[in-house]
Parts: sequence; structure tokens; C-alpha cells
Amino acid sequence: MASKPDFTPQAVSAPGKVFLAGGYLVLDRAYTALVFGLDARIHVHVEPIQTKSGVTLSEVIVKSPQFRGAVWEYGYRLTEGDGGIAVHPLRASHDTPLSKNPFIETALSYALSYISTLLPSSSIPPTQISILASQAYYSNPGKPPSTTSTSPFLNFDVSLSSAHKTGLGSSAALVTAFTASVLSYYLPRSLFDMTTPQSQEILHNLAQASHCAAQGKVGSGFDIASAVYGSCFYRRFTPSLLSSLPAPATAGFAPKLKALVENTDAVWDTEIRKAAIEMPKGLRLVMCDVDCGSETPGMVKKVLKWREENQALADKIWGDLQKGNEDLAKEITRIATSGSGDSGHKYAKLREQFTKNRALIRQMSKESGVPIEPPQQTALLDACSKVPGVIGGVVPGAGGYDAIVLLLEDKEDVIGELKKLLDGWKDDGKGEDGVKIGKVGILGVREDMVGVRKEDPALYKEWITL
Repeated sequence: MASKPDFTPQAVSAPGKVFLAGGYLVLDRAYTALVFGLDARIHVHVEPIQTKSGVTLSEVIVKSPQFRGAVWEYGYRLTEGDGGIAVHPLRASHDTPLSKNPFIETALSYALSYISTLLPSSSIPPTQISILASQAYYSNPGKPPSTTSTSPFLNFDVSLSSAHKTGLGSSAALVTAFTASVLSYYLPRSLFDMTTPQSQEILHNLAQASHCAAQGKVGSGFDIASAVYGSCFYRRFTPSLLSSLPAPATAGFAPKLKALVENTDAVWDTEIRKAAIEMPKGLRLVMCDVDCGSETPGMVKKVLKWREENQALADKIWGDLQKGNEDLAKEITRIATSGSGDSGHKYAKLREQFTKNRALIRQMSKESGVPIEPPQQTALLDACSKVPGVIGGVVPGAGGYDAIVLLLEDKEDVIGELKKLLDGWKDDGKGEDGVKIGKVGILGVREDMVGVRKEDPALYKEWITL
């Protein structure tokens, strides 16, 4: 028999992500992607809500204290017909509008429903959950919560809807950290221990299911995979895996969710090779934020439509890109394992591979009419690649006007020269699409090989009392 959870405060963080290779290709199981985790993390802290003696609550209060008015309150109840736990938003008062956050609401419903299948006779006590994000997820400047603060988190002093994201995968990191923290809080370690491969697989499958449900579509899942496992090679799961899962609170949802999560109903065919990628000593990733942003879903739809209508040409480009991506990964691995030669010669093939891959991406951009690497970003990447010590870079993922990623030598003088370039960077004219990129700056992030992990709850003391 499983031991009972002790309901002590729990804290979990999950990393953001960046594609170094495999944008768009990752949507098709015939291709793979090279995804790096980032040390920019979403943190989630869970603690009990203290109630007066004799008072029973069925409530979860979720706060994101770095933003104005970011509070969501939920009631929950066990439904009939094995429907799992139904979660519904509550109003803090009659004077405040009903606040919705589909990612939090769905992740909470899925996690509590899964928990109910493992502990069917146990009650679910009320909790307060706090969410905190690294500065790098947002372009908005932040400030310490107080003049004496030692917290690594900043107060953004805007509403969440007004915050400008930098495209590091905040929703996937949130769903992963949120799900892991709720499972860690409500379940005994005999049923969920985040440090074990079995529990990591459960977390991955549950987070994938809830993230897709919250998005309203079945994505490739690379962002959840990197949030759970960190940097890895990734091949997507078959989308139909999730097609038989009923909606939360409908008949049979809970047992079908359990079978899906525990891999007993349908086999997850995701391929995640964490051990196959290693960052060479002396190199690092740098993200450069372009204060503009892109509408990723619309871009993806247009590229997929173009591919459908131009199958032969698209397959040729995608095939060449897949080979280029594999060659890039092999060269990074070769450098990591050999580590010989002077930097100029050692990185020559890697530089060449970045150049080839970018040419293919620009070809796909031109043929599809989608700004995957638009001229404004081409000019910026070309200039950055000429800085001594910069190996190369790409517009990651779906492309457009989000942050760019660079691979460079991990030296202060290289970072210094890059910063000088970006500080004086100007987009002198609008491209044909009418877009003019704004200020460009280096984000305070680098690669992180580690995925989801437990944190010390004391780290958030300044924030959970606000």
C-alpha cells in the first residue's frame, strides 16, 4: 500500500527551449529536431492553504505575483462515471471579472484527475500555487520586489496580457513545472518520484496531453520533451495517440487518462535521445531578443499548406535540411568528444554547416512566402556571424521576428564584441513585409542540459507572502 503524502511545500522548475535545428521538420515523424534546454526556468511553488478548524475548502488559488492582477481561483469536485476531477474558475469577488488561463486550468484538471485514479479514497486538500518566471522570458524590464531583495525574480509591473514574450517556450515550461509540482505535492514518493525514469515518463505523457488540450491542437511536443528532459534529440509522437481521450469530467476520462499516461492503452512512440547530445567545452548558446515577435501558429499553417501543394519541392528541401541538421549535430558531438585543434580550424566545418542550413531555410522561406528567415533577420545573423568567436546562428523554431540563437566561443571578449554590435544595431528600413525590428539585446540565458528538477521552497519566500 502506498504511503500517504505529507502535504509539505513543494517547488519545481522546468527549462525553456530553443531549436538549433529541426524547425517545421519536427512536425513530421519522418524527421528529427535538435532541441536545447535553457537555464531560463519557470518555477512553481505549492503549499497548503491554512483553514480554521472545522472549515473544509475545495479550492486551489494560483498566483503569478510578478504581474498585476495575475490570480486565478478554482473550485474542484470528483465527477460521476469516472469523469475525473472537474475544475471550474471562481471569482475572487463579485466586483472582479472571471479570469481564465487555459494552460493552468487544464493542467490542474488533468493532474488532479490522474491523482484521483491513484488515490481514489483520499480527499484533495486546498492549496496555494505560485508561479515565477526568469527575466529572460519577457522583453519587459523588471525590477526587484524591494530595495533589500535578494530574490533572482523581478517584478514586471504589468498585466500578464501586456507582457511581451521572447519565445522561449513559457507555456510548455509552465505546464511541465505545474504538473510536476502538483503530482509531487499530492502523491507520496512511492507513487511519484521525479528523479526516476518511470516518473519522468509519466510526467512527460501527462504534460503532453494537457498541453495539447490547452492549446486546442496536437502539437509536435518538442517543447514539453525539452522541459522534462532538457537538451535532446527529438522525434514527435503520433498525433492519433491523443484522439481517443475524452474531455475532462466526461464519462471514462480518468481511467483512459491513466492508461494513456502510464503507457498501458496506447504506446507512446516519441523518440527522446538525451545522451546523444553534448555541448562542446568552450562553446555556449546565446539568445538575442528582437523586440518584435511573430504569430507562430499562422506561419506554421501557411508552411504546411505550401508543403501540401508543392510536395516534391518541399520534400527535397526538407530532406536536405534533415541531412544538414544531422550533420550539424554530428559535428557538435565530434567537437565535444575530440576537443582537439585550434578554434579557427576546429569550428570551420561547423560554420559551414550553419551557412548551408540557413540557405535552405531561406529557400523554404522564399518558396512558401512565409518569413521564416526574413531579410531583417538575415542581416542581423550575417552581422553577428562576422564577430570573431561567433560560430553561427539561426532564427529558431518557426522563425520570424522572435529571438535569434547563436553558437559562440564561451569567452568574455566574444560576448563583449557581440554586445557592442547589438547595442548599435539599427534596422535602417522596413522589409517588403512592412516589419521593422526594434531594439536587439542579449538575453541572460544559455544552454541547460538539465530538464525538470526540484527546487528549495525557501527560494520563493519573498514572493509567496506578497
